[in-house]
Amino acid sequence: MTVARTWAVALHGAVGSIVEVEADLSNQTPDLRIIGLADKALNESARRVHNACQNSDLPLPRRRLTVNLSPANLPKHGSSFDLAIAVAAIATETDLDVASVSRTVHIGELGLDGRLRPVPGVLPAVVAAARAGFHRVVVPHANREEADLVAGIDARGVGTLAEVAALHGADVEVPDGEPVPPAASPARIEEVPDLAEVIGQEDAVEALTVAAAGGHHLLMSGPPGAGKTMLARRLPGILPELDDAAALAVATIRSLTEGGITSLPRIPPFEAPHHSASTAALVGGGSRVIHPGAVARASEGVLFLDEAGEFSGHALDALRQPLETGVIEIHRSGAVASFPARFQLVLATNPCPCGRYGVLGSACDCPPMAIRRYLQRLSGPLLDRIDIELRMQRVSVAQRRSGAGATTTVQARERVAAARERSAHRLSGTPWRRNAQVSGAWLREGPSAPEPAVRRPLDLALQRGALTLRAYDRVLRLAWTLADLASRPRPTIDDVGRALYLKKGIPA
Repeated sequence: MTVARTWAVALHGAVGSIVEVEADLSNQTPDLRIIGLADKALNESARRVHNACQNSDLPLPRRRLTVNLSPANLPKHGSSFDLAIAVAAIATETDLDVASVSRTVHIGELGLDGRLRPVPGVLPAVVAAARAGFHRVVVPHANREEADLVAGIDARGVGTLAEVAALHGADVEVPDGEPVPPAASPARIEEVPDLAEVIGQEDAVEALTVAAAGGHHLLMSGPPGAGKTMLARRLPGILPELDDAAALAVATIRSLTEGGITSLPRIPPFEAPHHSASTAALVGGGSRVIHPGAVARASEGVLFLDEAGEFSGHALDALRQPLETGVIEIHRSGAVASFPARFQLVLATNPCPCGRYGVLGSACDCPPMAIRRYLQRLSGPLLDRIDIELRMQRVSVAQRRSGAGATTTVQARERVAAARERSAHRLSGTPWRRNAQVSGAWLREGPSAPEPAVRRPLDLALQRGALTLRAYDRVLRLAWTLADLASRPRPTIDDVGRALYLKKGIPA
């Protein structure tokens, strides 16, 4: 009896787990059995592996092959196990270099002709292999550039099963031919429009800059045509470029959803799901395989919900937990998937169903009950997690002016970068780098807590019930961001007053 071993990766959410693939050859009725909590797609691998080996002049032994995927209690799914199963099965009888096979991770789907087809999720799989201490990974040729993004890994892109066998020392003829090309990825627009195109909304542009500097969540309320969407789409342009760790996290999610990643993105992602999106579309889900939703795709960037009042209340309330923790966990029977959710939330909503309530020169036809019901779609607990609540009006003729002198994206980005550098320096030695991440206890009681006289407007608002303690902390975070933008070492009472106005419209 001969047992051959190699390695593969099982993905659960954005996290990969190393799986040992064991193939055992025994003198029983010829068959290929896969055990180890495999799903239907993985069980179908037996036929793909059998035909691919036969068509690659690497026929499987005419005995019983049992392939075990260990740990056996870990759910496994997808076709990316094909290559590892085929290599382990061939190694039971063919003269392969056992040491080479046993120290290599194999990822890829097999075609019936023996060619390797690209699979999604190669980037997180290679990251998992690197963290487990492996140094060589074999992937389909179409996924080689994606695997090369992980430092310290010898990524081998191969086109056929015969080429993999030859890599491990088999005496087999490698056929000539074009490898399977990568799947076409959806076009992604990386250019961000300039902030200077926003006309007559100086207060809104300043609020957007404050939100970017501290990583604060933002709600814009105003009639159609006030420029809410225009402002939101310019937020990624004034955010700092992603560092290596954040870019790798963004590329990991894109690898799971799109595949074909060839470089690390540097512009923060921008996701804007339609208001008809379900809860599963926002947070992720699926019956067999758990897929990331808009929340995970927006991680390290911006999640923009236009017409927020039209989203279902259940979908909006599902955002509350990831807003607090920065992680979204999706529980299904027998499986739990975890995705990053460190996004900046931007909401845009009209003041009423018709959009004309409170607009000068316009008559609102909505009954009071309809207005109240519309505004209540954004629940109190969700609004309590919003840092800036901005009320906007349409630009009047008097406000309209040329673009000369308007704040540009470059100018705003420089201010944001300088403010973030000051906050990162101040927070060195702590687990935080942005003001929006700092805990409330540290803000109120830490070494940098503002003096009681500075916090007095906040204490009064808390005493009369205008603020919750969570909102109190969020106003303090805003005050620190305003101080960072103004190059002040500590917030002043004016910063606290401005932060109160940005949060609740409360005059200090």
